[in-house]
Amino acid sequence: MFQQYAEFALKEFGPLAHSWVTFSDLDEVLHEGQAADGHRLLQNILQLNKKIHQFYHHNFPGNGRRLSVGLRGRDEAALSQLKGSTTVDFLSVDMDYSCTSSANFAQELKNLQISTGNLPILIYRLTVHDCSHNEQAPLGDLLNVLRSDDLNIIGSDMMDVLIQLEMQDTLDSGTAHFSRMTGHGHSYEKTVHGSGPQNAEERDGFLSKAFPVGFQWATSTESFKVEGAWAVAGKGETIWDRFGHENQAFNNQTADTAADSYRKIEIDVYLLRGLGVNTYQFSISWARIFPSGHRDSQSEEGALYYDNLINALIESGIQPVATLYHWDLPQALQDNGGWTNPSIVAAFKDYADFCYSRFGNRVKNWNTFSSPWVVSHAGYGTGEHAPGVKDYVTASYQVTHNILKSHAEAWHVYNDNYRKTQAGKVGIALNSDWAQPTDNNKPEDVAAADRYLQFMLGWFAHPIFIDGDYPATLKAQIEKKRNECPSSVPAVLPTFTAEEKARIKGTSDFFGLNHYTSRLVSSSVGGCSPGPEGVGDFQAKVDPSWPATASDWIYSMPTGLRSLLNYIKTEYLTKHSVPIYITGNGMPTEYSGDTLNDTSRIEYMRDYINEALKAIELDKVDVQRFTVQSLMDGFEGNQGYSERFGLHHVNFEDGYRPRTPKQSAYFFAQIIEQNGFASRKQDHFEGLKIKQPHRSTPLPPSEVPSASKIVWEKFTPQKKFDRQMYHYGQFSQDFLWGVSSSAYQIEGGWNEDGKGPSVWDTFTQKPGSGIPEDAIGNVACDSYNRLNEDLYMLQAMEVKSYRFSLSWSRIFPNGRRASLNQKGVDYYNTLIDGLLARKITPMVTVYHWDLPQALQDIGGWQNEEMIDIFNDYCDFCFSTFGDRVKFWMTMNDPQGLAWLGYGTGKIPPNIREPGTAPYQVAHNLIKAHAKAYHTYDDKYRTSQGGIVSIALNAEWVEPKDINVPRELVAADRAMQFHVGWFAHPIFKNGDYPEAMKAQVLVKSELQGLSQSRLPSFTEEEKNFIKGTADMFCANHYTTRIVTHVTGAFSPASYQNDWDYVEEEILDQPTTPIGFTRAVSFGIRRLLNWIKEEYGDPDIYITENSVATPREWAYDEIDRVFLHKTYIDEALKAYELDGVKVKGYATYLMDSFQFLYGYIFGFGLHHVNFTNPSRPRTPKFSAHFYYNVMKDNGFPLPDDEKMIYGEFKKDFIWSSATASYQIEGAWRDDGKGLSIWDKFTHTPGKIFEHDTGDIACNSYNKMEDDIAALKKVKVSHYRFSISWPRVLPDGTTKHINQAGLNYYQRLLDSLIAANIQPQVTLYHWDLPQALQDVGGWENETIIERFRDYADVLFKNLGPKVKLWITFNEPFIITVLGHVQGAHAPGFNDRPDTLPYIVSHNIIRSHAEAWHVYNDKYRATQGGMVSITVNSDWAEPRNPYKQEDYDAARNVVEFYLGWFVHPIFNGDYSPLVKKSVLEQSLAGGLPKSRLPEFTPEEIKRINGTYDYFGLNHYCSVLAFPVDFGTTQHFEADRGVVVISDRTWLESGSVWLRMTPFGLRRLLKFIKDEYRNPPIIITENGVSENGPVDLNDVHRKYFYEKYINQVLKAYLLDGVNIIGYTAWSLLDNLEWAVGYTERFGLFYVNRSDPDLPRTPKASVSFYSSIISCNGFPDPASGPHECWNHTPTPTTTTTNTTTTTTSATSKPEATKEPIAVINNVNFLGMKLSAKDAETGLNTTFALLIVAVTGAICLSIGFFLVKKRSKKNKKTKNIELEEKS
Repeated sequence: MFQQYAEFALKEFGPLAHSWVTFSDLDEVLHEGQAADGHRLLQNILQLNKKIHQFYHHNFPGNGRRLSVGLRGRDEAALSQLKGSTTVDFLSVDMDYSCTSSANFAQELKNLQISTGNLPILIYRLTVHDCSHNEQAPLGDLLNVLRSDDLNIIGSDMMDVLIQLEMQDTLDSGTAHFSRMTGHGHSYEKTVHGSGPQNAEERDGFLSKAFPVGFQWATSTESFKVEGAWAVAGKGETIWDRFGHENQAFNNQTADTAADSYRKIEIDVYLLRGLGVNTYQFSISWARIFPSGHRDSQSEEGALYYDNLINALIESGIQPVATLYHWDLPQALQDNGGWTNPSIVAAFKDYADFCYSRFGNRVKNWNTFSSPWVVSHAGYGTGEHAPGVKDYVTASYQVTHNILKSHAEAWHVYNDNYRKTQAGKVGIALNSDWAQPTDNNKPEDVAAADRYLQFMLGWFAHPIFIDGDYPATLKAQIEKKRNECPSSVPAVLPTFTAEEKARIKGTSDFFGLNHYTSRLVSSSVGGCSPGPEGVGDFQAKVDPSWPATASDWIYSMPTGLRSLLNYIKTEYLTKHSVPIYITGNGMPTEYSGDTLNDTSRIEYMRDYINEALKAIELDKVDVQRFTVQSLMDGFEGNQGYSERFGLHHVNFEDGYRPRTPKQSAYFFAQIIEQNGFASRKQDHFEGLKIKQPHRSTPLPPSEVPSASKIVWEKFTPQKKFDRQMYHYGQFSQDFLWGVSSSAYQIEGGWNEDGKGPSVWDTFTQKPGSGIPEDAIGNVACDSYNRLNEDLYMLQAMEVKSYRFSLSWSRIFPNGRRASLNQKGVDYYNTLIDGLLARKITPMVTVYHWDLPQALQDIGGWQNEEMIDIFNDYCDFCFSTFGDRVKFWMTMNDPQGLAWLGYGTGKIPPNIREPGTAPYQVAHNLIKAHAKAYHTYDDKYRTSQGGIVSIALNAEWVEPKDINVPRELVAADRAMQFHVGWFAHPIFKNGDYPEAMKAQVLVKSELQGLSQSRLPSFTEEEKNFIKGTADMFCANHYTTRIVTHVTGAFSPASYQNDWDYVEEEILDQPTTPIGFTRAVSFGIRRLLNWIKEEYGDPDIYITENSVATPREWAYDEIDRVFLHKTYIDEALKAYELDGVKVKGYATYLMDSFQFLYGYIFGFGLHHVNFTNPSRPRTPKFSAHFYYNVMKDNGFPLPDDEKMIYGEFKKDFIWSSATASYQIEGAWRDDGKGLSIWDKFTHTPGKIFEHDTGDIACNSYNKMEDDIAALKKVKVSHYRFSISWPRVLPDGTTKHINQAGLNYYQRLLDSLIAANIQPQVTLYHWDLPQALQDVGGWENETIIERFRDYADVLFKNLGPKVKLWITFNEPFIITVLGHVQGAHAPGFNDRPDTLPYIVSHNIIRSHAEAWHVYNDKYRATQGGMVSITVNSDWAEPRNPYKQEDYDAARNVVEFYLGWFVHPIFNGDYSPLVKKSVLEQSLAGGLPKSRLPEFTPEEIKRINGTYDYFGLNHYCSVLAFPVDFGTTQHFEADRGVVVISDRTWLESGSVWLRMTPFGLRRLLKFIKDEYRNPPIIITENGVSENGPVDLNDVHRKYFYEKYINQVLKAYLLDGVNIIGYTAWSLLDNLEWAVGYTERFGLFYVNRSDPDLPRTPKASVSFYSSIISCNGFPDPASGPHECWNHTPTPTTTTTNTTTTTTSATSKPEATKEPIAVINNVNFLGMKLSAKDAETGLNTTFALLIVAVTGAICLSIGFFLVKKRSKKNKKTKNIELEEKS
């Protein structure tokens, strides 16, 4: 029955209490039981207690819950029975205490504890004896016993003590006094005197143990210290921004860019992965989220930054810890008083609420504040920190008051609204030093040190963790000073109301501690001085023996951390039990000397972390996290960048802000890996599960040429458009992404630990090796001694595999087993185990060129004995490492070794026998490989389950002319000599390729030799060699063109045997290494060739990279381009061609590059070879490659996804031309000369001496142009007026009526065809007469242009509703007056002339607009604006703020220069600032940019009715410092390039970048208040042979117009029209007629200039008819043109026919125009020429027949009167 009662009670009340006693006085029961069957009764009770104990812990699991029975402390018999018979969690005992013998009491308790196995003791009844009346001393003795660290006393009854001392009447105060003495008041004294080890050896000893499982290892940053981007994306100014800009930080430094973390999320997370932390603490910038500090100013871009950061952390398995406030208050709030204003409490609460709601589903740990004491003390007390307020009397205390209330409100917001759904924790991170009494034996120093902590830590902790109010010590001390200093009170402490206290108390789910240093504290008389020391009556100093740091604040005293943790536990966490998180600990080093080899930080970290471990293990303090401050160097407040706290060095002088791990980073990573200071066994990972290869039937020898020639036949004729089309997709899930290295290139340690010399050691150490700078590999990357640094990189990259080679001479110093070097073996064992611990598959190359010198001394690979020696070496490697290595390559690039090592002698062993040695060596290498393969196959495959192959260098070649058979044979021969030399025997029939055998034999015979110089394999050897590879491992770098030649006989040479020469492919990107261009398309063709040639094997790309100059260091776009293009071509091979591509590897880091030494970098990581520490820094390419691996290829980005829908009703669909480009008739009907007439007639100005004299002859072919427009189905037509055709001398002195009549007829014809005109007043063809008087440089032109506009508005305005004043004033200004490439051709004053010209153009525009507005708008109802051109610009490096700024500069100098004045009245601030700064840099007193007067600003502002935009392409931008150069380009300070993956066009400047148009439109919307936008030009060119099936133009229009639709539907851009440039192929200015933009082809070889529609006409007209893009999922749409131009498309081996309306894809496009012929003056494809010939022949027959008929019937027919003829020269298709 008692058991039922107990279980009921525990079920009902168990959750409410943590300690239970079943029987309060078991002794009485036991003694009664001894009288009457006591033993049996005792056993029953004990058994009952055991059952209740089990029930309790089963139903209430977890730490801190306890159950016991009560008994008398002196009943040893009962205790022993209890211990042996039941289970209790603590002792509940009745004890007696005598005031005369406190020592006996202590001993009794100690004996009791020892006899029961050190169980905690609760004294449930304490009876006091022998105490005199009012005796206080025995009470103190008793209390000292009870709080002794030697005894684990968890509680004691004190009632009898109080009664005996006659204190019953003051029980409450006495109990409080006791609480004060045993708890908060004496926590400090207890910590100083009683806790921790009792001797120095125990205190200072190092604890070599691990932290608890699940311990959180963290590092941290703070927003204003690292983010930068201080004014980006709407971020508000912070108090630290203002502080820096007012030059209050060290050396006038600012945090404007800081570490640029705003742009470097992926890079920072890379660092975190390298460290291996499981937690990252960062702070949120309040001003980035709420720029003004309030919700109504919310910045979505700011919130997205933190979304992306949090997502990246979680994706990498790192728990985010977010700090809401780390010192960077929005300046707008500070302007209103900041933390001194009580209204900030509500503002912070709202800010916290937003953060919880936005990020709380992913963030589970929140700090409301970090180090708020610093804010109060340094920000508002001393003024050393922002906001620089110096008021320690009032402001400092008011700030703390408001921070505490803000914290509490933020905690309650989470608790009330989010805790249930998000299940996170909210706390506060408080900073505190440890205060050590200067003299422990002086009570006054002890009390002073206690006050120090109360003024620092207790100021915040006491209200939160104790009672909602400030510490009594703090309050008493301030009250004391108020009384002492009535006339100059040094401190005014606000008070909390009862409600505020209740709301603050308990508002933390953990205790966050930032701790860095300690102080020696002594008592002093502070007088009336404000500040902690004055008010607190203490002085603080440091012990001179404590190690100093770069900060005069931080001295290393690690034991202080343990003491502080114990103090916190005792002082604050006895009632409010929460875990402690160490949220900040670290030290700074100076920014000088060896910043990377930071041994002082390592010592600091080691000791402090170990003290935390001691607190956990020895003192049972519940510390659950340790955070190292900080992840990287940053802006350290008032110290700027002079102090460095980072584990990673940041180079603030480099715009890229590269991060390099310091030695402390590697040390911390090691601690994390071990979870402390004890090595632990890692989880076992066997590496990738590799499927054993299917043994295929041996392949027959290759024919001559090989059947694999189909690869050339399939791919070589590809159009460039098809070849370049980027492919989106992904590799298989088991794709092996990796990086690679080789022993000699990275290891160094050339003679360490018993390693023998290799041939490379011997070669490089001899003077005159020929290697640049006499470089050697003695140290190289020092990987032999820096393995942990390599593992850091690999872990950070999260690669699946790491390919490395074994140093033969490190394992066998003399090359033979008998010389085994165990230390070398140990190195590779450690490497392999480290890889597997990180779940990285080792890919091991047994031999990578570094032959032991001892073996070379016996002939090296020319000695057949090497076959067995190599086999024995391989056998040892298989047996030693094969239990963990499953991917083997016997050797790397044997071709290179055979030819360069034994033919040319360029590499070791430097033998020059080009005619025989390479073949002999290759013969032995092949046999050595085969034997090693069989050794693995026979001895190890069954047990180890690995695969074995050989890594071959495999470059691709293209035939010079695929239509010439011998060139195709030469290309095939090249592949056989390069790849087939080794691959053919191994993968096919065990013998060399037939092409190679025949070639060498013929050469040998011609040289008079009796047999071939190419050795022969016996049949037995062939059978032994064939099939000795489980996969194909290919190293690939470049592609070349091959041309057949007859090679020389003498000297006999492997190279002369080829009978072909290699050439570079000149239109492909160069690299620093000659003859090695980056030809990405070659890798796809190579992979296809391997598939066809070698029986479709699994293929691993084991090396691929590109050289970049070492000066580029980290910011190397070329390697990014290489990976972006080469990997995509491999993806095409995998997804489109069915090639079994299984893996890809590139170089891990820069290394010793054999013949090139260290002058080039091939790696993803930069290695500084001038620094003895060989620091490794991730490059731009490392982060790009990481993303490729993460995405497993290139998934279709959102930018490339089509959207379906329609534009607004009455959307303007148009096509455009310009007068000079199409009209011709340059001297007809009174037209005056234009500057382009003169320019084109100036020799050397225009390609092919073209002019616009005739152009498209549109002046005389108006009807043909109208017919073309009708064919396209446009609603509008944009054309320009020729100023000199209307006003021949540019003035109104003479109006040429013939010119006006032409335009009147054109307008009438357009309107009759239901096409509305868009008229451009000026499209570059200025009357030469005006140019003769200064042109746009002469201010009088403003009046001339106004008058010209007036004439046109008056005469043409009634029929025109859309006017454009100027077309592309940027081009007029820059190409015409800076570069001189356009008329008028000036380039002599690039510093001033462009600004004068632009100034006058803007004013001219404004005057024209006002003319229309004042005189014609009311009657004509039209709209007038200007058309500007602009590229969109992206940063070249997306991780670099400087490049974002450069991209902004590009757009600003297009739009801000011209649009900003028109939309806002003046040039943009950025343009003005840029020109001014460059002018001043050149020594000028003021800016070269003219200024508008206030009247001009007013007149110019608002002179638009819509936004006219011409856009073609985007660029990548990066900044360049032009020094003091005075030039327009120097003002921009930018260089632009193109991404190699962007599709080319017929113009070098135009690459297809559809995404840019949408982004530009969104920019215009945001920057210029969402005006109505008409895209007034957009199009693409072609050059070369004519192909009417202009697939690239259809692709262009589809993609670009769809981006416009996205801008309209998704971004809310007010887009009202789109114009295709151009209607006709025309004179494209300086390039003449060589580039063609037209929808219609104009045949210039025909004098009649007929217009022929290209396939894009039908495509564009369909888009117009549909007013957008109908969703194909809803079925066919009537609006779409259903009579498309057929096009042949090829997919793999299947040929199909698709329509011109099909989505063009590179992989499905035709191999179309191969050869072109001249036909009737046109350059046409053979197919088109054939069609033309057949048509002509048919017409000829008809003509002859007709002529005969006419002759017979001539006189029988009446003569008919002549009729006017209208020649129809436009060839239009019949409507369906």
